[in-house]
Amino acid sequence: MRIISGNFKGRRFQAPDNLPARPTTDAAKESLFNILGNHLEWEDLNVLDLFAGIGSISLEFVSRGAAEVHAVDSHRGCVKFIEGMAQKWGMDNLHVFKQDAFEYLKKSRFSYNLVFADPPYQLENIARIPDIVLGSDCLVQDGFLVLEHSGKYHFGQDPRCIEERRYGKVHFSFFRKI
Repeated sequence: MRIISGNFKGRRFQAPDNLPARPTTDAAKESLFNILGNHLEWEDLNVLDLFAGIGSISLEFVSRGAAEVHAVDSHRGCVKFIEGMAQKWGMDNLHVFKQDAFEYLKKSRFSYNLVFADPPYQLENIARIPDIVLGSDCLVQDGFLVLEHSGKYHFGQDPRCIEERRYGKVHFSFFRKI
């Protein structure tokens, strides 16, 4: 894995094999950030990374200059890995929470311009994530939700879904809170 752009561009990292993560491929991540770069100003961005895994997306947001990034994952090993990377690279604006993503959304008092959710593909309630996130106070008005998912799901009929993209087996659905 590598950081694609920003202050930490080109830095590589490798998570231990014993972590239950399915990192977003570099090609899909690069495409994702190209799309987001057309809609957002990195410096003003408060980001929530749900189901953060090894934190590849969180690290990329910090590298590109996001104001604050909160990474949430329920696996202790993943949380420790992200914390270690943030400390190693001096990322003071990356904060990691060991918590279930849905519980975090219920209890959080933070507001975000962008929520990125990359749940395990076998998670049963993936289809409910847009309703949960877009209906919460965590996402500001006109904020974005990006949901990474398998080809099993299609959200194009949802009026809040503004775009869908596919990169191999990786699918991104982009939503806007209106």
